[in-house]
Amino acid sequence: QVQLVESGGGLVLPGGSLRLSCAASGSASSINTMGWYRQSPGKQRELVATITISGSTKYADSMKGRFTISRDYTKNTMYLQMNSLKPEDTAVYYCNVDRLAVWTGTYYRMEHDLWGQGTQVTVSA
Repeated sequence: QVQLVESGGGLVLPGGSLRLSCAASGSASSINTMGWYRQSPGKQRELVATITISGSTKYADSMKGRFTISRDYTKNTMYLQMNSLKPEDTAVYYCNVDRLAVWTGTYYRMEHDLWGQGTQVTVSA
């Protein structure tokens, strides 16, 4: 099994910036598509952005131009740079990996649809 560890959330003023990180354990490899999702109270979880193994990115319309998703293949880490934050961006942000390989010590085991624990982002004056 592999855990996705998220960090970088917190309280920020409107117009401010935050950088979220999501790191998979060192035993993970061949990480396919990674993505960020968010959920606010009373709302469904929604897509924020995704990045494929080849580096192709996709953004939800409301985040386009303000958020940037990236990944560091050597560190098994994904980032979300959030600029020009608005109060409506307040949510719990979740890291997701659709598929990866885990080295068990003797063989590689495929795991699918992994989620992080979520990190709180609050945008308020």
